[in-house]
Parts: sequence; C-alpha cells; structure tokens
Amino acid sequence: MSSSTRRRRYLRTAIGVAAVLVLSVVGGGAWFYHRLDNNITTFDPGGVATERPPAPVPATPGASVPVNVLLLGSDTRDAGNDSLGGGDEGVGHSDTAILVHIYADHKHAVGVSIPRDTLVTIPSCKLPNGTWTTPKTDQMFNSAFTVGLAPNGNPACTQNTVEKLTGLRIDHTVVVDFKGAAAMSDAVGGVDACVPNDVNEYGIHLKKGLQKLSGQSAVDYLRIRHGIGDNSDIGRMKRQQAFLSSMIRKVQSQGFSLPTLLPLADAATKSLTVDEGLGTAMKLVDFARSIEDIKLSDVSFVTAPWRFAGDRVRLVQPDADALWKLLREDRTLDGQSTSGTGQVTSSPTAAPGAATAPGAPLPALTPEQAAVPVTVVNGVGTPGLAGSGAETLKARGFRNVALGSNSPGQQATLVSYDPALKATADQVAALFPGARAVEEPGSEAITVTLGADYRAAGTRIDSAAAPSPEPGAPAGAAAGVPAPGATAGSTPGAVPSGVPTGIAENTRNADSDPCANLTFG
Repeated sequence: MSSSTRRRRYLRTAIGVAAVLVLSVVGGGAWFYHRLDNNITTFDPGGVATERPPAPVPATPGASVPVNVLLLGSDTRDAGNDSLGGGDEGVGHSDTAILVHIYADHKHAVGVSIPRDTLVTIPSCKLPNGTWTTPKTDQMFNSAFTVGLAPNGNPACTQNTVEKLTGLRIDHTVVVDFKGAAAMSDAVGGVDACVPNDVNEYGIHLKKGLQKLSGQSAVDYLRIRHGIGDNSDIGRMKRQQAFLSSMIRKVQSQGFSLPTLLPLADAATKSLTVDEGLGTAMKLVDFARSIEDIKLSDVSFVTAPWRFAGDRVRLVQPDADALWKLLREDRTLDGQSTSGTGQVTSSPTAAPGAATAPGAPLPALTPEQAAVPVTVVNGVGTPGLAGSGAETLKARGFRNVALGSNSPGQQATLVSYDPALKATADQVAALFPGARAVEEPGSEAITVTLGADYRAAGTRIDSAAAPSPEPGAPAGAAAGVPAPGATAGSTPGAVPSGVPTGIAENTRNADSDPCANLTFG
C-alpha cells in the first residue's frame, strides 16, 4: 500500500476529536512525536473509582470490542483562557460533555451529549489532599468537574459520575479548553458554522447565517448561550454537535498537506488533558488507527433524553435507561447490532416489516440497493424525526440518504418509489412498520414521508394522559404538548422495537446540514 493511500485511510475516521484525527496521519519523525508528548497533560489515574462497570468481552478471541471516550470541554479561565472566555470565573466546569461510543465493528459511532444542568448522583471522588468525598444526590452534572476546586478541574470525578449514570465503562477521557478550541479552528483555516440569529450579548458579536469561524469567534460560538436560538444549554449543545461535525468534515476535505496537519496536531495536543491510556503521541496514533474506517455518515449525535425540572434538567425515563442499555449492548439507536463485523444485522427484538416473517432478519442489501437515493421527510413536525428515520436507514446499510423539507400533517408513513425500484422500496418499507408503499413513476429517489404512526411507534404522550408541566418548563409544555424529550409507554430496560421519542427527537446525524435543527423548540 502506498503512503498516500495509507494516509487517506487514516483520515477516514469520524470521531469528534480533531487531535486524534490528525495524529493518525502525522509521520513527521521522532522529534515531532517528542514535541507532542511534551504538549500533552495527563490527569491522576488514582482518582478513577475502583468499583467500575465491567470491561466489554470480545465476542470471539481477538475480536474488537466497543470503546467509550468521554470528551469534556472545560470553561476554565486559568492558564490564559481568561482572554478568550471573558473574565475570571474561578474553577472550570465541564460545560460540554459528549460520551462517544465506538461500536465493536469500529465502523460506527454515536456521541451522546449530557446536559450540564442534569441532576445526577456524584459518587465518591478523590480530593487533591488524597481523601475521598461522600456521594451526593441531585447535583448538577457539571459540578463533578469542580470537586476539589482544582484550577484544571477533576476529570476523574466526571468520569466516575458518567460511569455511575450510564453503567458504561469509560475507556478514555479527553479534556479540551478554550485555547484548544481556538487554536484548532485556526489551524484548519476556520470551521463552517451556522448562527441562528444576530448575537450582541455579553461582548459577543456574531452575524446570522452560515459562516466560517475561527479563533475567538469559534470560542464565542461554542460557549454563547444567551441571545442565540432559544437561550438554552440544549440549543448550545446542538450547535456544538454541528460545529464538531463541520470540523471533522473540514479536516477530511483539506487533504494531507503536512503544513496543515502539523500545526493542527501541535495545537490540539497543547490543549488536551487526557487519561494515561492516551498520554503519549504514539498512544493517540494507535487509538486513531483503530478507528480509521469510521466515516462521517456513520456517526450520529444524540442528546440524552431530558426535561426541565425548574431551572435544572432531569433525564426522562425510561428513555434514558433505554439509551444506556442500547450502548451497553453495543446496539445502534434503533436497536440494531453491528456484531463486530462491520455489517449491521437485525435486532432479534426489532419489529420486522410486513414482508418479513416475525423475528426473521431482513435479507442483505445488494450493493446496488445500498446506493439507491432515499430521501426522508418529516411529515409530523417533531424536531429530529427525519434524522431518526435517516439513522434507521443508514444503520440498515443504505449509503445515499438525505433529509427533505418538513411537510407536517401526514398521518400515515408513506414510501413512494418508481416501479423499477420496488425491490429496494420493499426493503425500505420493512424498516417502518405499517408504512404504505405508493408507486410514483419517474421518481429518481425513494421518498419516506414519516407520519404520526411512526412517531407513535417510538412512543408518544397522548393529550389525555399528558402530565402537568414542571415548574419552569417552557411555554407549550401543557397537556397534549410533550416537553422536549418527554415520552410515555416504553418498557423500562427493554431494547426498543422503534426509536423512543426521547431519543428520536434529540438525534442529529453528523453529516446533517449545519443549519438544521439548532434549537430544541
């Protein structure tokens, strides 16, 4: 294999850590690795809990296993970050937290954003003096990072908290500060990001629309909450997910020029605080090479199902537990299994289409069928619904999936197709139980218009059973209008046959339009 081919393969990874993406192609010599080693900071492994979720077991000897990486964005103003973050707010918080689950096939990944205001149990954590705290309930999630009041935070405590919350064993934790975000966006020549409206708040000035952001403007975009979108942390997380996707796309599109890659690697590692398992440049490279086949189209983001609880957030159950269970079982968001082979197979609990016998796996797609264009239209208006349908199609193996314009008012899910595409349309319809197939001669693509029945398959709240809104909940959270992420009717602990509403409404594909669905409302 030629060196250029090898470099192209290394850059196919789609995980949202720019440093890892870049280090996988850097071969600049021992002197550069030594420089990067000196850049990287590690945190004390002694702070990681001794009682932890079990490590995954290979399906067969030598097989790959899932990997969980916790990405934290610190808002510390220490070490020169005050000029970028505006003022001195003391000890940093983890205002950005994304749990990246890399599936055992190492060809798919999902990033789960955890709202900073989520009320959680913070387990026992190690203090700088070597003692351990007592567990505390109903604490804001981002406060775990401040336990011990260390200027650089307490990543181990946040890792312990995520393991307690999800039952997932965290293999690696990576912390990036404001300087790192600014330097990396500068190093790639700016990142395309979409601003929902003009912003002139707290000294931050951003113009509405799609634009290239770098340095200070990139940091402003990632951290601003007031005066943009719906002013919520939920909206900010969606913008961060879109920004991260755009950065990956930018790195991939720029090719393999060392003058571009080396500054990015240098900038990234200067900003990282990592666990000892990623504590050298070579360890980062080895990790990157293990996920080199992940494509941007095979990455999705989801915000943990949530609802307002006054001015805080609580996770919605049973949807949140269903999400953690899916990841513990290494299943995609719609209950599929990658089986560590790179091929997605039907979940034994997934509801098959009418053309398939109950419990039987769907027949494998041919290469021609996988390449057929499929457009997904949101026929209900629920944010994220089309993205959920697209995720289902991609998990099945369809490679050419796009999102169409919303068209609310559709009651039944429709699959329209040219008669020449009937066999493929049957495969599509089987993924949406109850969908009605409609011939549409001359259509160049199969179109899936998701109706209210699809939303019901993922569970929903009926107006007669809707609870009263929580104190402090947004307008519209009255009877008949579920709060964002709210759901009912799922079976606790069960792998869902569809995508629970709390997951579907909070899902974003990494290759989505950067201007799409930037607020929760």
